[in-house]
Amino acid sequence: MPTHAEILTSNALLNDTTTPLISVFVGATSGIGKLTLRALVATGASTRIYLVGRPSSHARTQPFLDELHTLNPRATVIWTEAEYSLLSETRRICNHILAKETRIDLLFLTAGYAPMFTERQETAEGIEITQSLAYYSRVLFILGLLPALKAKGEAPGRVVSVLGGGLETKGGVVLDDIDLKRPGNFSGPGAQRQYLGLNSVVMDRLAEENPEVVFLHAWPGWVDTGNVHRGVREGTVWGVFVRWVLAPLIGLVAIRNEVAAQRYLFEATSAYYGGGGVEWRGKGGVNVKGEEGRNGLFLVNYKGECTPNLKAMESLRENAREKVWEHTMRVLDQYLVK
Repeated sequence: MPTHAEILTSNALLNDTTTPLISVFVGATSGIGKLTLRALVATGASTRIYLVGRPSSHARTQPFLDELHTLNPRATVIWTEAEYSLLSETRRICNHILAKETRIDLLFLTAGYAPMFTERQETAEGIEITQSLAYYSRVLFILGLLPALKAKGEAPGRVVSVLGGGLETKGGVVLDDIDLKRPGNFSGPGAQRQYLGLNSVVMDRLAEENPEVVFLHAWPGWVDTGNVHRGVREGTVWGVFVRWVLAPLIGLVAIRNEVAAQRYLFEATSAYYGGGGVEWRGKGGVNVKGEEGRNGLFLVNYKGECTPNLKAMESLRENAREKVWEHTMRVLDQYLVK
């Protein structure tokens, strides 16, 4: 496991050559995405970043954009507006970025929130909103931008999806109701288990089919990003509990923001995970196939440590992957570029 000192040493080596030249951040108007984006800009490197944010986030994000420009005038952060809970909007933004860029070095995905003790809420496209954000939209961003992620560059393109990598269980995916539509199947904890399992299953297949790209599915642990309030109705019993009990508790045990920012910057740029990025000397991370020093899918915990979860991933690969893939492709089919 990389120590915090080793992470800081690696991040200090980021410059115009080792920093991702072109990045796409989805969901970085708050939380871990925002922390990582600021840390990337703070390297001082010349880099171009597309910040994909919802229309309702633009006004409150403008001061952050101004801060980034002051922090590093050599970095170009391009506000890219999209209601990315809608798959049609996700496809539009992928096409928009591909029309401008032939190569993408980093795709960083953090959009979404935990649907704790709330009922199903569907988008205009008929998909439960938290599942669209945490799963379908993320997969569509990867598939839509894959041609640019695979384009030849100084290092392999990299995808970092922050949700729950390493927490998979052998039976953690409900295969006969993947979208959790049946009464009793949708709940906060159940949805979280489902979405993190779905992400790992599909990213496992994508990593096999695209060995020139590095995939990370990360679990952030406790970070006080404020997202615990997302989807919570004020005045409800759960809302009161979150405000007066859960949120203060998270504040007490959470990883400091500056520590989390450096860890995710490391995950986005270090050759510890696969064969590209800032050079790593010594034992590297192990992917979900148990391989060290090779590309693939890496499940990463809140310390930056690889947790391959080999038995669970082997079971999911054998028993769930193809069914999940076929279902996902049916849902995404009309939004894929043909």
